[in-house]
Order: sequence, then structure tokens, then C-alpha cells
Amino acid sequence: MKKVQQGFTLIELMIVVAIIGILAAIAIPQYQDYTVRAKVQSVLASISSIKTAVGVCIQENGGDESVCDEGSFNIPTDLVTNEVSGVTTTDGTIVIALKDGIGSGISSSSTITLNPTATAGAASITWASSTANITNAVATAAITKSYPAGS
Repeated sequence: MKKVQQGFTLIELMIVVAIIGILAAIAIPQYQDYTVRAKVQSVLASISSIKTAVGVCIQENGGDESVCDEGSFNIPTDLVTNEVSGVTTTDGTIVIALKDGIGSGISSSSTITLNPTATAGAASITWASSTANITNAVATAAITKSYPAGS
């Protein structure tokens, strides 16, 4: 009588472990990039009320950004989230202070700055971004995708 095989051979198990290892080596860095990108987008979405208030202020003042400070013209003064430690608005410029834990290369001293520029007659406003103390390429790319880098 022929003996029926029961279970897997050692080589079959080693092949499965190798395949799982290769997949994990590819998936883990991609997942980390995804989480950083998602947290940065969350930061940018959380300041939408401030950005809208600054835009309204600029348009109501004929394109003059210098009068748009936090607390004036209903510009919110406080914003704290899991990723944002604070936001300040001076002369229409929004500075977002970030918290630790977003990703590598981003610390509590990291900031995102959004600078408004009104076109003639304040018909439209464009926003340019700059960053400080952010060395994470994925985070920087996510910021400049939403707001092109300004000078």
C-alpha cells in the first residue's frame, strides 16, 4: 500500500515564509508613507475654516492681506488636533505648528506656512506653501501637491 502524504514539507514551508517576507518588505514602507500622507492631508483639511476666513477677509478688504490677523474678521484663533499643536495668523499668513508622531522627519518644531496672494481686485486668492524643519519627502510632496511651494 502507498502511504498518503500528511502535511507540508520543509521546503514548501520555507518558500511560503520567503514569499511573506518579500511582501512584507514591500508593504510596510508603503503603509508608512500612506499614513504620513494621510496625516498631512488631515492637517491641511483641519485649517480649512481658517483659510476660508482669511480669504473672506482679504476679499472684503480689497486684496489687503495686512489687516487679516487672528481674532479679527472672525478668523479662528485656536485649532488643536492630533497632528496640530497650534495655528497663528498674521497679515493673512497662516502658520501651522505640528506635533510629534506624524512621521519621521517631522517634529514638534516643524511648521507649515501658507501665504495668500490676491489677484487684482481680490477676484481670486492663490495659496503658496513653505515648510520649516520637515525633512520627510513624502510629507513635503503631500503639502506641495495641495499648495505649490512659494518663495
